[in-house]
Amino acid sequence: MEKKTIKIAIIYYSKGNNTKLVAETIKIGLEEIENIEVKSMSLEELDPNYIKEAKAIIFGTPTYYANISWQMKKWFDESQGYNLEGKLGAVFATENHIGGGADTALLTLINHLMVKGMLIYSGGSALGNPYIHLGVVAIKDGDDYQKERAKIFGNRIARKTLELFGNIK
Repeated sequence: MEKKTIKIAIIYYSKGNNTKLVAETIKIGLEEIENIEVKSMSLEELDPNYIKEAKAIIFGTPTYYANISWQMKKWFDESQGYNLEGKLGAVFATENHIGGGADTALLTLINHLMVKGMLIYSGGSALGNPYIHLGVVAIKDGDDYQKERAKIFGNRIARKTLELFGNIK
């Protein structure tokens, strides 16, 4: 069977650049896996055609007041033109300090993905250390350990996307 390239999109909002930098780190992890094409996009530069063709989308947000940014919430509120049903969905968040509310932000994103009909995946604890229960969290743009976790997260999302949509095990 011929191997095909599978598209994965990363959609994020980043005011201070931390979330953008984590998105780029996750992208590196995704691209380490063969047959994966990745496009990372801020909310201001979305490519609707790429999003339509993507089999997986990873959403990222900074954490404000223990939740997602209003820009990300607004996008979900106004995204009726995007059919995300059946795509693999994953999430990540940045925060300025430990305890900044990233878990709540991740769960809020997951709720939006479920409403959109996406299949949610994080790698969970089944794949062992590092345990990524809901999604990747980074303090600011992440220290070396957090950056490595973000790359591993990207690897896991890429592998699951290929398993589900690429006829590749």
